Amino acid sequence: MAKPSKKIITEYKKLIEEISEHNRLYYENDAPAISDAEYDRLFDRLIELEKKYKDLQSPDSPTQKVGAKPSKGFEPLSHRIPMLSLQKVTSFDEFIEFDKRVKNLLETTDDVEYITEPKLDGLAVELIYENGIFMRGATRGDGTTGENITQNLKTIKSIPLKLSAKTAKRYPLLEVRGEVIMKLSDFEKFNSKLALENSPLLANPRNGAAGSLRQLDSKVTASRPLLFYAYGVSDNNLEKLDTQQTVIEFLSDEKFLINDLIYIGESVKEVKIIFENLANARPDLDYEIDGMVIKVNSFESQNILGQIARAPRWAVAWKFAAEQAETILEDVEFSVGRTGVITPVAKLKPVKVAGVTVSNASLHNEDELRNLDIRIGDSVIIERAGDVIPKVIRVLQEKRNGKTNEIMFPKSCPSCNESIYRPEGEAAYRCINISCPAQLEGRIFHFASKGGLDIVGLGDKLARQLIEKKIVQDPSDLFYLTTEILLPLDLMADKKADNLLREIEQSKKSELPKLIYALGIIGVGETAALLLAEHFVSFQKLQDSTIEELIDISGIGPNIALNIIEFFKSSSNRIMLDKMKSAGVQFPDYIKINLSDRFKNKVFVITGTLTKPRNHYKNIIVDNGGKVAAAISHKTNFLLAGENSGSKLEKAKKLQIQVIDEAEFNSLLS
Repeated sequence: MAKPSKKIITEYKKLIEEISEHNRLYYENDAPAISDAEYDRLFDRLIELEKKYKDLQSPDSPTQKVGAKPSKGFEPLSHRIPMLSLQKVTSFDEFIEFDKRVKNLLETTDDVEYITEPKLDGLAVELIYENGIFMRGATRGDGTTGENITQNLKTIKSIPLKLSAKTAKRYPLLEVRGEVIMKLSDFEKFNSKLALENSPLLANPRNGAAGSLRQLDSKVTASRPLLFYAYGVSDNNLEKLDTQQTVIEFLSDEKFLINDLIYIGESVKEVKIIFENLANARPDLDYEIDGMVIKVNSFESQNILGQIARAPRWAVAWKFAAEQAETILEDVEFSVGRTGVITPVAKLKPVKVAGVTVSNASLHNEDELRNLDIRIGDSVIIERAGDVIPKVIRVLQEKRNGKTNEIMFPKSCPSCNESIYRPEGEAAYRCINISCPAQLEGRIFHFASKGGLDIVGLGDKLARQLIEKKIVQDPSDLFYLTTEILLPLDLMADKKADNLLREIEQSKKSELPKLIYALGIIGVGETAALLLAEHFVSFQKLQDSTIEELIDISGIGPNIALNIIEFFKSSSNRIMLDKMKSAGVQFPDYIKINLSDRFKNKVFVITGTLTKPRNHYKNIIVDNGGKVAAAISHKTNFLLAGENSGSKLEKAKKLQIQVIDEAEFNSLLS
């Protein structure tokens, strides 16, 4: 057996100190100093040294612990059954090795059935129910003892305070485990509210969730948009619950929030497909994930497999590949967005990150430039998570030489050269010129987008020509275009002009939510536009609304409300609306379609690849009185199956559950 050198021993001790400090910052202070990828590299090196030098392992090594000691701000609360951490893999080959270990320990060559779920990036907690009543709740802490945050957990609306009488009788003691998170959309709305109040902003959704749960005043926690997603129970020896799948179905029946991306993989190949699908779906999710949790489905098998010091042998976290890279900042350009926000964009020496060549990255705002202390010519670390445009997360100042240049934030708009300003409480500078060409192009695209008036054929080249020739100076000018105006433009012909004019004419009859969204009011997305249409019914009532009326609408915060008031107060915007009305644009009342209860008491499971997002079908089912479950059971009435349906299709056939495709679903609906 190899003996460690003095250099290795020194490195090992330093790693323990460094990782322990990062654990303290992450678990106790909710203020990580390094990225997950950097932390994983340190931790992997520690494991590597301990595997190579068996005598080196120290009792205080972070590999022997789950997290950190509980904070002194709360009473300690011991876990009856430890809340373990998870081993991780970062490739299919590593997952195959995990699968081999599982099969060896189970003494089988048959495929093992796994259950998979997104690895949510929040704070793990345990809820303790006695005779069906929620009595206590705690954070994971060090895995053995957590922080008693019962009062704060009681403020989270998605946590049931009372379970069914049947469950209370069957399980006098039930410990439910899950993750408390903050959705990305809720995080952005809440930060907008904080900015309006001139309060410090939350750093990110994970820190926001963890910090909210550790508030000493539970009223503060109650004001935060937190969600609890249940993922299991502590005890895998409970009556009637013999698999992780049955636990998920049970928790769903007890009204716990369950992630809708939980799947069964009956082989390593199926698990691989599920992981790849999740990685592809990741950018569109409204919450942060950093991988996929894979568990042996059978509790009997879990008990045979057991655990090691800090993790079970029957589960693993398949982490997404570290999406970071080092490159050089060659220049900074300042772009102007649709809302007038001035954003510094890093022009990078092209570098591959997770298989994609990156040459641009967002630097967000002036404060970010100052905090990073970044200069042109610096070596930087960039990160590409779910964002389309990656971001610079760190400057390698140790590599800085005398050839770097300071970055100066512009004093005027890069597009129109008019003055810019920074509203109080905001981090961004804005151009206040409503005719700014950069904003106008964005406003027209937004106005004509699929979510807006859906004007097909209005491409970027045509839009730029219309703006450059001053034919279109605000979106309402689109309704005054004629064949005579269009034909002299580049790449324009009779048929193309006729098609565009026909699209514009059709757009005059859009529904009220689309019309509201098309106006491009800051903060008013498609969801907010629908809320406004449902509440006010008529456009005129929305235009005449007060700040008090707007704030009273659930989902419309004070920041969005102020933006709406300011939009309709603007004389330029009022002129634009009058021009639209004069051109024949209709401002119809909103008529909500009364949906049926045709799916009442019907349970659907959705699987496979469909032509439309699963949420499309889920919303239809729920709106018509039905329920969507995560997994097949005897309670399932229909399996809506697309291509590559996998194990759920086979199980549905075994249980003689009706399997339908999209056409049959539409027939059921009609």
